[in-house]
This record gives sequence, C-alpha cells and structure tokens, in this order.
Amino acid sequence: MFVKPSFGRSKISKVRKSDVKKFYNTLADERILKISTIDTVHNVLHQIFDLAVDDNYIRVNPTDNTLKELKQSHNFETEKRKALQRLFVEFLKTNMQYNHWYPIFAVMLGTGMRVGEITGLRWNDIDFADNMISVNHTLAYYNHGDGNGCSYSVNTPKTKAGERIIPMLDYVRDALKREMAYQAEIGISCRAEIDGYSDFVFINRFGDVQNQGTLNKALRRIIRDCNDEILLKGTDNPTLLPHFSCHSLRHTFATRLCENGVNIKVIQEVLGHSDFSTTMDIYTDVTKDLKQREFGNLNSCLGTN
Repeated sequence: MFVKPSFGRSKISKVRKSDVKKFYNTLADERILKISTIDTVHNVLHQIFDLAVDDNYIRVNPTDNTLKELKQSHNFETEKRKALQRLFVEFLKTNMQYNHWYPIFAVMLGTGMRVGEITGLRWNDIDFADNMISVNHTLAYYNHGDGNGCSYSVNTPKTKAGERIIPMLDYVRDALKREMAYQAEIGISCRAEIDGYSDFVFINRFGDVQNQGTLNKALRRIIRDCNDEILLKGTDNPTLLPHFSCHSLRHTFATRLCENGVNIKVIQEVLGHSDFSTTMDIYTDVTKDLKQREFGNLNSCLGTN
C-alpha cells in the first residue's frame, strides 16, 4: 500500500538509497505518519532487501541507515522537538503577518483537541472561572451528497470518551483572551449559525468559522516564511521547521504529557481516546525515546575505560 506508488514497480536491483530516502520523507512530510509507523515499514523493507543481498540480486541494502537519517533530518529527538515547538510559537507571537494565527495553534498545542473540536469550539464551552474547556461536539465540513457541494455540520461525539473536560493551561487561557481582544480590536464577531450552534471562538475576518484546509494552508505558509527568515540569517547548521499538519500539534501535546509523567489514563481521557491502545502507542513511542536518551546519559557516569 505504501511502497507501490513510489519504487514498488521497479526491479529490486534498480532501487537506490535515494529512492528509499525520498519515500520515507514522503511518508513523514506528506502523509504525516508517526515515526513508529515508518519504523514498521522500514523493518519490513530492510528484511526484504537483506534477502535480496543474501541471494546476490543486489550487493548492498539500500535501506541501511535511512531511518536513522530520517529521524535526524526531521528532528525527532525529544530536545530538538521541544526547540522546534519553541521556534514555531515564538515566530507566531512576534511575526506581524501571522500573529493572528497564534491563538488557535496555541490552543491546539495546549489542549490536544482535534481540528473539528477546535473549529467548533464556542465561547460558552470555556469556563474562565474554573479554567476548564468542555468538548461536547465537533464541526465537520464535507459533501452531504445533496448536490449542493460541501457544507458544515455539527456532530456530537461518536463515543462517550469524545465528550470530556480539559483543564486549561495558563498559556491556553492567555491565547483565548488574546483572540477575544483581537476580535474586539478589528471589529469582527461570529456570524455563523450551524445546526443551532453559534458564537464560535475561532473565526475568519468575515465572521465565518475556520476549517481544516484553511488551517493547514496557513501552516504551510508559516513554516515556509519562518524557515526563510532563519536561512536569511546565514547561520551554520540552522534549525528549520519540518512540514507538519494540524494533527501533528495534537500528537505534540500527547507527547508532552507522556514526557512529563502524566498518568496514562489521564492522557487517554484528555485526548478523548475511546481505544486505550491508541494512547499506549503514543506512550510507547515516547518512553522508548526517553529510555534510550537516559541510558545514553549513563555512558558518561557508569562507563568504564
């Protein structure tokens, strides 16, 4: 399924390391797959090419070290991920062209809410007194099959886990207050009413709700211009933002919870996972990275020469 559109139709002797690297980059950048998923694909491919080496079809395995290089180039290491998050947030805060996008992406990073939950969020879902956000519906944009093209609908959560209360971090509260002040300053208010729901938090300059396509396009422009700004400084080995989507921000939030030792059941409830195995997949990925890093640090204090 993954390989066929790329080098899957080529003879095994014609596959080069550059083909594999391009394939992995596509999985990470365009299909936004988790590194654990790409790792699984890599393990299968590596075994296949190893057999080809053993049977003298090829001399070397073109997948050797390609996954390691992917992790390095996409900064999957924990500390680098944190640095990239800081870079992204600071650029949004300080760039005059894009700072109006800061509140919605900050709330995504600080709540782990799905895109439809964020775009469907209403002001009366937010309790500023107790610092809580109520997630009780999602906003969907799709073709209803009525011949009128795509339109919005409000859906209630498919499972009980989807309906939940998320504690509001200080910077999430500040971001929401910032959005409120921004709308008052430029004189916009929500004009949309969808299935009886109105007073949506995140709106465009016309007072209409946001959608996932618009947000992902905004992210691509933000990443491009942030990286251009860094490259213009001419520093050696600059840290650049990789390509990512709105869903990546939800995964980043989940990762931060795991890294900070939040109880796994709490993580499941906050993210609204109905299936515990989904939470465990993220937890396993993160703890694997943490264990490798901690044991790496032991080399300096327990190693003998």
